[in-house]
Amino acid sequence: MDDIRIRCPKCNWEADGQAHWVCTCGHEWDTFSTGGRCPSCSKQWDATQCVDKKIGGCQHFSPHLDWYENLDSIVDELKEELEEKV
Repeated sequence: MDDIRIRCPKCNWEADGQAHWVCTCGHEWDTFSTGGRCPSCSKQWDATQCVDKKIGGCQHFSPHLDWYENLDSIVDELKEELEEKV
């Protein structure tokens, strides 16, 4: 399977696993470690803002799922594996 890369679809800043995101409840975390769900209050974020320009981002919002690269190929591979088992 291809590796999933996580980067901003607008500027290509690559997520680094750091807690750059802050929920409305005040919790700071790495949004990609939870699929966009705040581990403190369980709010599900459908859009994710890129990091500050000071650390290489663009600060634009994009749908959370658009940040993940290679998901289509992984889903296709999983479908093939399931079809082979049937």
